[in-house]
This record gives sequence, C-alpha cells and structure tokens, in this order.
Amino acid sequence: MNVDLLPEDCFAHILSYTSPRDVCRLSLVSSTVRFAADSDNVWEKFLPVDYQEILARLVLPLVYISKKELFMRLCSPVLIDQGKKTFSLEKSTSKKRYILGARELSITWANNPLYWTWKPFLQSRFTEVAELRTISWLQITGKINTKTISPKTQYAAYLIVKFAERAFGLDSLPSEVSLEVGNGSFKSQGTVYLRWQERKKQLECLGHLYFLHRDEALRSRVSEGDGERFAREREDGWIEIELGSFYNDGGDGKEVKMCLKEVKGQHLKGGLIVEGIEIRPKE
Repeated sequence: MNVDLLPEDCFAHILSYTSPRDVCRLSLVSSTVRFAADSDNVWEKFLPVDYQEILARLVLPLVYISKKELFMRLCSPVLIDQGKKTFSLEKSTSKKRYILGARELSITWANNPLYWTWKPFLQSRFTEVAELRTISWLQITGKINTKTISPKTQYAAYLIVKFAERAFGLDSLPSEVSLEVGNGSFKSQGTVYLRWQERKKQLECLGHLYFLHRDEALRSRVSEGDGERFAREREDGWIEIELGSFYNDGGDGKEVKMCLKEVKGQHLKGGLIVEGIEIRPKE
C-alpha cells in the first residue's frame, strides 16, 4: 500500500496511536508522512491530559509554536511549584517524571541549623540543597499522589545525593529504605549503605578487624527487608539510591510515601548533601 495515497489527517490520526519514538522514525518514510508527523493533532496526544495545568505551574513560561516543540521542550526538566519540583516527559514514551526538591521533602530537624544547612549548590537544578552537618537521627521522607503521574506504568523512586569531603558516619550502618502506596496496600523495604564507590574500595582495602567487627554488630540491628540496594552515579554527576518501585494502575489517587532513615545506630554522621527525590518510569 502506498502511504502517500492516504489523506494527511487520516495518517496523522494513525500516528497518534503510536509513540513519539515511532513517529520520529516513520517521519523518514516520505514527505507525506513527515508532514503528518509534525501535526499538532499527533503531538497533542503525546502530551499529558493535564499539560495546561502543568504549564500554569511553571516558574518560567515556555515559548513554543507547535505541540511538537512543546513536547520536546518538556522532555528537558522544567521548574514548577515555586521552584520546589521539576517536571519532564520521557522522550521515547511520553511518560511523566518528577523530582521533588529538598524543600519539598520532610527532613527531620532540617530547620535546625545545628543539624542541617540550607545553601545554594552550583551543580543543583534547584536554588538550594540541604547539607547534613551532624546528627544521629537521619530520616528523609517524600510524598507524591499517583494522580499526578502516568497511569499503567511501573515507577521507581530515587534519592539524589552527594557526599561532602568531610562526610563521616554515613556508612557505619546500612540505612533503611522503604516505599509505601496507599494505606499500606503495597510496601517495599530494603537497605543501603550511604557510601560512594571510592570510599567502598578504601574500606575493602583497609579491612581492619575493628571496623569489620563493629559493622557486623551494628548490621544485626537492621532488618534488610527485600535486600540491599546500592548507590550509583547518575549521568548528571549526582548519586542516586533506589527507595523502591511500584505499579501505578491509574485508579483512584493514592499517596506514595518514600523514605530513607538510619535511626538505630545512635552514632553521629554528617556530610550528606540532599538534592531531592526523583520519581520516574522504571526501565
């Protein structure tokens, strides 16, 4: 069948049932397909149904001349809600993703300057981050409603952090991570060591019996839940820690609660720099 014989609006309607990735590939087939692939009718289907509401929450307005251009601009994170969150779309699937900035999180004693410092950070997408000075009770919690994210999608939540040069006590005991949907209808749990790869290598090389015995004694106090998670470096230079994953069935809106805590060791720790929590489709 010669696709050039199809009316442009008919082909645009067909394309709207594919994906952004497919549309970009099919646009190379012919000039007829390319014109249809650039249609506002096609790209509006890839925008979230509440995109006008999202645009109203932007810190800085977006300038665009077509729905395709708007979609492409939203594939790069934009600040919303007084700069406390970022919003973006997955380019290949048009699924929503958010980052809740540190100011949008509940961090125990974050407003006490003895324990936490709020400051600008050059590498952050937000105006400020939270840096842990010293504390024994570490607890960071974020919340999001399932109505605000894409339905019929598997999501995961990631704590985004860095470690200051002076960081101490963060990897003496594994931190507990958890994610809960609704009123306990779904819950996942695990543990993670707040350490970066270089520090991990140093500890492995040292192998001092004192630290080994101490870690074993402390570790016995923590329930591992679903297993140990690992910190990994992101493309933007930050470090992310998976807090848990869940499937958003698209039903009634439910609250998703994500948490990292270390409250059992009773030892001092410091030097953790918190940028926020990202909620994105899980690969």
